Amino acid sequence: MVSELINANPIVYEKKERRARSAPTVADDYTLGILFFLFLFFLTFLNHVRDIKDPEHPYSLEELKVITEDAIEVDDKISYVRVTFTPTVEHCSMATIIGLCLRVKLLRSLPSRYKVDIRVAPGSHASESAVNKQLNDKERVAAALENPNLVDMVDECLGPSYG
Repeated sequence: MVSELINANPIVYEKKERRARSAPTVADDYTLGILFFLFLFFLTFLNHVRDIKDPEHPYSLEELKVITEDAIEVDDKISYVRVTFTPTVEHCSMATIIGLCLRVKLLRSLPSRYKVDIRVAPGSHASESAVNKQLNDKERVAAALENPNLVDMVDECLGPSYG
């Protein structure tokens, strides 16, 4: 965790109950099977991302509403995933770390065929375009992941939660 807090008093929300959704009704068994697989994939994906810990506070990104179910788009046909997150304050200096945590989690969890797009929600950060550019630039991400201090911070955020 960070020693100097950027947002000393964040709003903490209750975690949503983990629930199983019902798959849509489709007449074709093959299509139903594919939809059910994609549905389970999405739920598994969401459950991995929702438990990432905030780098500044002892709460998950879901508890701080940095990440929500509606902010995740998965398109298996074109192997594309987009995660849009909302920092707790518009001048959050942890936004790039949060985005890096999301990207690393996805790189570790998803098959390599997926293109991952990490974005700050429009209007939620003072340096939105700079953060988005940094999070989606392969060379910048690779350089960040060569920094042992950043890797330690990311690993701490991705580690198991016992709360």
